[in-house]
Amino acid sequence: MQKFLVVCSGSSITLLEKSPTEINKHAGIGGVILFTAILAALSSGYALYSVFDSIWSAVGFGILWGLMIFNLDRFIVASMRKSGNFFRQFFAATPRIILAALLGIVISKPLELRIFEKEIDKQLNVIINRNKTMLQDSVNFRYTQLSGSFTNERNEIYNRINSLRNEYNSASSELEKEVVGTATETTTGKVGYGPNAKRKEELKQAKKEELEGYIAQMQPRLGELDKEVDNLSTQKQKELDAAKPTEDNYTGFAARMQALSELSKNNEILGLASLFIMGVFISLEMAPVLVKLISPKGPYDYLLDKHEYSFKIFGWESKEKMDVSSDERVTIHRKRSDRRIREEM
Repeated sequence: MQKFLVVCSGSSITLLEKSPTEINKHAGIGGVILFTAILAALSSGYALYSVFDSIWSAVGFGILWGLMIFNLDRFIVASMRKSGNFFRQFFAATPRIILAALLGIVISKPLELRIFEKEIDKQLNVIINRNKTMLQDSVNFRYTQLSGSFTNERNEIYNRINSLRNEYNSASSELEKEVVGTATETTTGKVGYGPNAKRKEELKQAKKEELEGYIAQMQPRLGELDKEVDNLSTQKQKELDAAKPTEDNYTGFAARMQALSELSKNNEILGLASLFIMGVFISLEMAPVLVKLISPKGPYDYLLDKHEYSFKIFGWESKEKMDVSSDERVTIHRKRSDRRIREEM
């Protein structure tokens, strides 16, 4: 197990065997990398299960993501070198620290969704109802504008009909008062059917004919307007039924992330808990890099520098030997050419 954890840390077992005091440190770094990869696999598996709704796809992609995180963390830690002063090392490790923080955020979010699943489900219902209201208001506003001209024209016709009907009713009332003998500004106050009553009856008949004529004239147009308004109302209802969000089509990963974001803003305790969970995963992801950054240079680092430097020296010597050999071959070839020329001369 110790050797396996050392392999997970990206360190050389051969060099660590020469410096046994460093084995526990590198095994601990390898353990953090291993368990971070396992948590990443679980996190991505849950996230992908909420997307694909297939356990086998989620398991496959989760394992693939965990292996990728494992290899990336192993490379980040193994590529760090203890050379130069602290500030130089920190400057070199800054991109690795930023990358580790981003990976910690990515790993923590799906697990946060799982931890706060019950609260998120309740918030999803709130979001669904809010979206329904917003959709209804938007569609109603748009169709109100579309049907505005038809509705206004129809209202003008009905207003005109009501005005004519009121004039007819007023004429009927004036005729009745004239016949009964009710004294007003427009009646004589004499009982019976006289000339003034006859004129009022003629006015009443004229108003009746005008009302009936206008109704008969506008009836086809009212039918067309009612049909247009009914068609728009039917289209509006179909659009509302087809586009309104439901619990079945609004439970994806993005919707849950939106619900978690709103819960974090509205609930301080939940927001603080979410922040701490994310901080824990960021700390786990950054721990190997920070441990290697702040730890003093140990025997393993000196052995690694010596091992790499020996390869540099070997490379330089090989290059020098190749250069010397090449120069010798050139010199020999030149001498042979000169000798051949002299012999020919």
